[in-house]
Amino acid sequence: MNRAVAAVLAGCLTAGVVAAYAAAPPNVVIFYTDDMGSGDVACYGAKDIKTPNIDALAASGIKFSDYYAPAPICSPSRAAMLTGRYPTRCGMSSRKNIASTLDAPGLPGREITIAELARTKGYATAAFGKWHLGS
Repeated sequence: MNRAVAAVLAGCLTAGVVAAYAAAPPNVVIFYTDDMGSGDVACYGAKDIKTPNIDALAASGIKFSDYYAPAPICSPSRAAMLTGRYPTRCGMSSRKNIASTLDAPGLPGREITIAELARTKGYATAAFGKWHLGS
């Protein structure tokens, strides 16, 4: 009898721990860089450039080895990454749509970004660095 009670209690405790662990969403960090190849970071085999912090993040996460830019310039590629859509489908296919200090509106406000979707799931989001997609 005592063994049966102990087994049931152990099962309940284990189920509670597993449920609590499964409920925690994973942390997500995306590095999207210009003019950087996989050979520029030590976690992908670079010997000349030391990148200990990026290497530590890569060691505990997921690294992608095949990614193809959807456009030959950075802003449409960035828009595609943020929206999950081809640049032509999110209005970033021509120079007049690419934001600059002189003109161009950038990414249309109707577009939903990966950050906006993540916020609906309770994530805190931020973007840092080069933008060129409007305000």
